[in-house]
Amino acid sequence: MRKRQLAMLLSRLEGFKEPKAELEQYRTPGNVAAELLWLAASHGDIEGKLVADLGAGTGVLGIGAAVLGARKVYAVEKDREALRRAEENAERAGVRERMEFFEGDVSDFGLRVDTVVMNPPFGSQRPHADRPFLMKAFEIAGVVYSIHLAKEGVREFVEKFAAEGGFRITHRVELPFEIPAQFPFHRKRIERVRVDVYRFQRERFEC
Repeated sequence: MRKRQLAMLLSRLEGFKEPKAELEQYRTPGNVAAELLWLAASHGDIEGKLVADLGAGTGVLGIGAAVLGARKVYAVEKDREALRRAEENAERAGVRERMEFFEGDVSDFGLRVDTVVMNPPFGSQRPHADRPFLMKAFEIAGVVYSIHLAKEGVREFVEKFAAEGGFRITHRVELPFEIPAQFPFHRKRIERVRVDVYRFQRERFEC
């Protein structure tokens, strides 16, 4: 499968039925998801690996990882309706048998995995809403892929948080990210922001 084909497949997945503003439930655009997953696949972090999609939403990143050959994908999401939609999407994509769905907060997920992929909240409704996701990701995996706003303050926070967690940033790719109007406070039909796709890797210290 080519990256463009993956982006098209992920773009066709069903989005949130009734998105919740307080959870910042925005659909991950297919092209952004494909860029993250392609980067992960190119580093050998997907095929044959155990992958966790934290804050899975409707399953875009997790399903993409399964399509690219992950051995098992754990989709972790606390919103029941979103998780049901993720299961439906996985069924339609033909990867349901290689996915497990966990309803609950990311802080309650305790399985070790090889790789985490995630698009955590940007913090528009609650500052540093991405912090619990990063904490859990750094706890359970050696390699983490995550999407954050491409702003200087956010970059400084992410870099410091990663270093304190024993991780280094190996890649940071800036991409456009489109958010369609879906809440009363939206003023534009489509809000266009810039995001960074990060690859974090655990530091290894020699004795």
